[in-house]
Amino acid sequence: MFEISLDFNLIIFHFIQLGIAFVLSLPIALNRELHDRGAGLRTFPLVTIASCAFMLVGINVYEGSDAEARVMYGIITGMGFIGGGAIFKNDSGVKGTATAAGLWNAGAIGISVAYSRYEIAIVLSFISFLIFQFSELFKPKQ
Repeated sequence: MFEISLDFNLIIFHFIQLGIAFVLSLPIALNRELHDRGAGLRTFPLVTIASCAFMLVGINVYEGSDAEARVMYGIITGMGFIGGGAIFKNDSGVKGTATAAGLWNAGAIGISVAYSRYEIAIVLSFISFLIFQFSELFKPKQ
């Protein structure tokens, strides 16, 4: 028979880490939701906490920076794949590139939180929100 061993301190730590990642994704997610973009309140937080969770697992399970780097590369590649699905081309141009970049950025926020680099995650969240919130003012109307 097998034994399940739970470290409640680690559970609390991971809950806090994932909670921070979730909270930092909300300004971006709310902006995208309020502007009726394809990805919003569900997608951005899920991307951010999933990226954080994958990196937390990588940090806690694998030994050495090479293994952690491979997990990070996988997340970065996966974010590119998901973002690629948000981009649409039609006769009037290309749409979804900002959403794709935002999803990639959400992955970076999650990775930053996993490494307890909150300063990077906060700056990414803040700048992303500002870009999404105010860049429309400078785009030419079509």
